[in-house]
Amino acid sequence: MVSSHPSPVPEAPAATLPGVSAPPQTRPVRGLTGLALAGLAVAVLTVGCGSSGTASTPSASTPATIAEQLTSADAALRPALDRWRASDPKLASTPPAGVLAAAAQERQLVHQLAETPALIRPTLAALQPSLAAAVGSQLRAALALRRLAGPPSGKPVTLHLDPAPPAGQLLADYHLAQSRFGVRWQTLAAVNLVESAFGRVGNTSSAGAQGPMQFLPATWKAYGLGGDIHSPRDAVLGAGNYLHQSGAPADERRALFAYNHSSLYVRAVQAYAHAMARDRLGFLTLYAWEASLPATIS
Repeated sequence: MVSSHPSPVPEAPAATLPGVSAPPQTRPVRGLTGLALAGLAVAVLTVGCGSSGTASTPSASTPATIAEQLTSADAALRPALDRWRASDPKLASTPPAGVLAAAAQERQLVHQLAETPALIRPTLAALQPSLAAAVGSQLRAALALRRLAGPPSGKPVTLHLDPAPPAGQLLADYHLAQSRFGVRWQTLAAVNLVESAFGRVGNTSSAGAQGPMQFLPATWKAYGLGGDIHSPRDAVLGAGNYLHQSGAPADERRALFAYNHSSLYVRAVQAYAHAMARDRLGFLTLYAWEASLPATIS
């Protein structure tokens, strides 16, 4: 959620994998919008590949088994993403069933690891280096968001998710904001992912933040460039403007800390941005993860 208050200098990032040995820092998430991924992580442990959206408990497994399953899911997902992009260069369509199935499996496995941090290091060690690097970035983000969200309430939760805008539309919006304000498109995409799961979580937060980039109305009035707070393009441009005014791209960490006064938030956004920057399919992978979630999760 975009903060309306000046921010102090953020603390230095932890040197170790977040959630394993870093000191705790939590901020309860009181609504699913504004840190949507944190809310989703708290509400459900993992979501299976079926259409019912029923949360499934990860089965007990070994690092070697999880690594084998991650390798298999990645081997299915990457060529499926390439086929989707080749058949629809503008990425205007919904991801095909093959993409969604592989993405759902990979998402489930990564969140299984985030739920059981003791398995992380031996699992990463069993992966090929490129996949280990990708999964490591995804886990850094997931662990930071889980700590930021705090423990689950234990109450039954039913989630209703909106369709995300087309991937090609979002990419065009991110690149437009980058060209105008100099903020990395991957950073804008990561903020969009964390704040609203690429627009899938669409309600107003308990703090009053609105839209896919979660602006408070007063902050939107100052930085929204006269646009519609609920428009994906206008919201991304407003976020680019806010982050630029707050120090990006020269000091991205300071700008993100202004956006949300939490070092865990900064860590999560930068980890997702890194995953997208290092891998040509990084954005589409994360987009497919969220697209794989059904409209209703209970």
